[in-house]
Amino acid sequence: MQSAMFFAVQHDCGPMDNSSGSGPKSEEKREKMKRTLLKDWKNRLSYFLQNSSTPGKPKTNKKNKQQTFIKPSPEEAQLWSEAFDELLASKYGLAAFRAFLKSEFCEENIEFWLACEDFKKTKSPQKLSSKAKKIYTDFIEKEAPKEINIDFQTKTLIAQNIQEATSGCFTTAQKRVYSLMENNSYPRFLESEFYQDLCKKPQITTEPHAT
Repeated sequence: MQSAMFFAVQHDCGPMDNSSGSGPKSEEKREKMKRTLLKDWKNRLSYFLQNSSTPGKPKTNKKNKQQTFIKPSPEEAQLWSEAFDELLASKYGLAAFRAFLKSEFCEENIEFWLACEDFKKTKSPQKLSSKAKKIYTDFIEKEAPKEINIDFQTKTLIAQNIQEATSGCFTTAQKRVYSLMENNSYPRFLESEFYQDLCKKPQITTEPHAT
């Protein structure tokens, strides 16, 4: 179910194909596609929020889970466009961004960044070492299941550093992945139908008075 839910059209990766013409039927087709994509975004995010929790801290209480993710007001959502950090600081915003990256098949970037944030908070030397090796196995080494796009020199340096793991093992790689998301995925997220919909203020409709 999950794979089917997230296997979506990569609509924010490039311009839409206009080769089919610009007549009324073509316009209607594009509008229908936009509505379908927006609905898919909402379904995807809803599923993601229901099946996600903070790494290492599973939420078992349904009441707590509902309190964790509260849909933002349009004003709150608009704050996310002011800075990438504003988006990452919001639990709902972070979940929405992860769902967006998943639709673009590059969720490994945010997962690596989050793993590094968790890693830096680790105090125990034993846990630091085991977590460092897991991050390296999951994201860094050649043909890792969630291999991130960083240069060979940085990978080599990480391989050396994790032999005696410190909290700064992945600092350089994390900064590069952050920059990659901030300069590429983040602007596309802000242009997405889903985000634009969150920023829309509800229209107030007035009922005509009976005469």
